[in-house]
Amino acid sequence: MTGRAPSRRRLDIVGWSATSPFGTGRAAFSQGLREGRGTSAPLDHEQWQVPAGPACLVPDFDVRKVLGKKGTRSMNRVTGLAVSTVGDLLAELDRPGLTPETTGMVLGTTGGSVQSTLDFTRGSLTGELPYLVDPGLIPYGVMNGAAGQIAIWHQLKGPNATLAAGRSAGLLALNYARRLLLTDRAEMVLCGAAEEYSTARAWLARHTAESDPDALLLGEGCAMFALTAVAAESDPVAQATASLVGVKALTSSEGDWEAVVRRAVGQLLDDAGITPADLWAVSPSAAAGAAGKAEAVIAQDLVAAGGGVRLPVAELLGEAHAASAAFQLAAVLGRAEADERAAGRFSVVTSTDEAGTVAAALLRHY
Repeated sequence: MTGRAPSRRRLDIVGWSATSPFGTGRAAFSQGLREGRGTSAPLDHEQWQVPAGPACLVPDFDVRKVLGKKGTRSMNRVTGLAVSTVGDLLAELDRPGLTPETTGMVLGTTGGSVQSTLDFTRGSLTGELPYLVDPGLIPYGVMNGAAGQIAIWHQLKGPNATLAAGRSAGLLALNYARRLLLTDRAEMVLCGAAEEYSTARAWLARHTAESDPDALLLGEGCAMFALTAVAAESDPVAQATASLVGVKALTSSEGDWEAVVRRAVGQLLDDAGITPADLWAVSPSAAAGAAGKAEAVIAQDLVAAGGGVRLPVAELLGEAHAASAAFQLAAVLGRAEADERAAGRFSVVTSTDEAGTVAAALLRHY
């Protein structure tokens, strides 16, 4: 790996998979999206010590049942979701010649597992001595524990990174993967984002909700994508479903969400030399509050200009925080595979986070 600036290249998405409230795997996600199937369901309050109300959970997901009992005794839910999703993605890939040393991993998160962090802290405060904690919790009490376990389980020895960026984490992970590929630090990068449902997360979300906490519908899951760089003039590889044209990340420091989102999308379209009329689909994040309303207005304008489609995600899968932008990207790819009108056209995914992050990604479909 030289790190030298490469010649002009294109970034192809050659595979993806998702573990979501629709079910496990790419096919389940695409089918649930096509059906427009809501995933909200009552919670088992013996398992989750949270106020009454529904959530959007991955059905029947149990880490030890999915991954086996070996090495999973202390594994938290977000790590299990991420490890199993990457396993599903790798099972679908057919890339001869790639080695573990040339395969990178980038995972987006909100802050790792809030539940593991609080469990570790509680053990330190309530134990006989502060350092008498369950050692099995230590690897999962830091936000990059999931990415590290992915590398261990699947023997990935390339660059390994974790990005904490809330709702926009999936798109920022995509941008990080883009830089790794264009600077020759990896030949393939697996990137995406994961979020778990837990008692700790439910209470934290409830106490920080901008509006009615009883109306909050939390979701969870993981979506992962495989990217590789090819010469710009090359034909798409057999597995490629789309190419990543660009990613923009800006900050809304003064609360004018609409202006910043429009700027990010406008820059992407200008850099690609296209107009809104070239767009086949738009997927906004449906964030709560002013940010989400601004995204919705812009999405409506873009859809009207291009005659395309608006893809709902949060409406079906709930507030998935770190996984939300990754789910949006999966929704665009899954819908495009079943719609011949997408071929040769473009899609925009936008995301906002209450911390002020605005991100947008532009894809071209094959």
